[in-house]
Amino acid sequence: MMEKELKLVGPFRQILTMSNMPVNGALDDKQLAIIKEGGILIAGNNILEVGDFEQLQLQWGKEAALVPVEGGQVVLPGFIDCHTHIAFAGNRANDFALRNAGSSYLEIAAAGGGIWSTVSHTRDCNAEELIDLTIQRANFLLRQGITTIEVKSGYGLNVKEELKILRVIQESDRRTASDLIPTCLAAHMLPRDFDGSAKDYLHLITTDLFPLLKSEGLSNRIDAFIEKTAFQGEDIVAYLRKAKEMGFDLTIHADQFTTSGSQIAVELGAQSADHLEASTAAEIELIAHSATVAVALPAASIGLGCGFTPARKLLDAGACLAIGSDWNPGSAPMGQLLTSASILATAEKLTNAELLAALTYRAAKALNLSDRGVLTKGMKADFSLFKTDNYQDITYYQGSLQPTAVWKNGQEVFSI
Repeated sequence: MMEKELKLVGPFRQILTMSNMPVNGALDDKQLAIIKEGGILIAGNNILEVGDFEQLQLQWGKEAALVPVEGGQVVLPGFIDCHTHIAFAGNRANDFALRNAGSSYLEIAAAGGGIWSTVSHTRDCNAEELIDLTIQRANFLLRQGITTIEVKSGYGLNVKEELKILRVIQESDRRTASDLIPTCLAAHMLPRDFDGSAKDYLHLITTDLFPLLKSEGLSNRIDAFIEKTAFQGEDIVAYLRKAKEMGFDLTIHADQFTTSGSQIAVELGAQSADHLEASTAAEIELIAHSATVAVALPAASIGLGCGFTPARKLLDAGACLAIGSDWNPGSAPMGQLLTSASILATAEKLTNAELLAALTYRAAKALNLSDRGVLTKGMKADFSLFKTDNYQDITYYQGSLQPTAVWKNGQEVFSI
């Protein structure tokens, strides 16, 4: 007997391992490694072996506890949502109504709506209430098969409130089955109640907040919104350079409405550049020839009524493309990763392989995680079951086919 309890889960009609596939560039569905009538052998939190169910049962049947899977089921690695803002209070239904009536995102922000509205609601929310809200949203995503969730701060916009949010994310992670990956987005916008320049504010964050992030282990990732209504130019570059010097990974809200953010992301070696709706041929080439992951956020395009990230062009140019939900109360309130990704695939002509890679191992790369997103030996035993004989149904139904069960770290954490 092995020290760790063994479980053999199966048989599955199809296992999409997502293994042995390139990290960058276009993908053909023929590249998908599909194991028919397969099983997953689990030791503790991790996968010990994936293969033919009958063979695994013959080899390990006396040592492994059998977890039978009834009926036709397809299994995929747990989805990874590499861009969310789910630690927030309040909503911005009025912003949505104003946009649909003709006001732009930038106009609404300039008039006092937008991000600042959510900042006010989130500051007024105490930590325990915010933990409850964050856990509710994390569990909603978990039921969609999302086992790893990046969560940004950015609705505090001062040292005290940013700390509150990041501590909320940390505590929520302890109370949920999903892994919550915290990101500090203190550079979301210049707070309206800050008496000073953008340079002054960013300096305050680097000197007073960054050291606390390290000492408390609250986040190893720094994000910044590079845009006209947020931060631009040398001030934000200096801020990000300081973060990098202190050992933080970087990710950038880039090219959502205007370009420049993606260039900064590539020049500073950011792990990802997210949004990219405004990216032109020049930015696409720049990203494609870098190690920076391009993260598309189609729910934001749907929420704002604007064009999608040029996902097809990015892939054809050789970029690594991931897709996140961008769940936030303003531009992307739907919180539906698979639905928004499937709509993007329809608009941008993405293959199933490209879509599923963008939600699994390529999304893991956007978060600098190498232990998940693929169903192979040694990886986290994170996976989701879908009741179908054909994996193509998962994207065909555009999110209406939901998981029947979700496993995280070798344990079933959700089932219907």
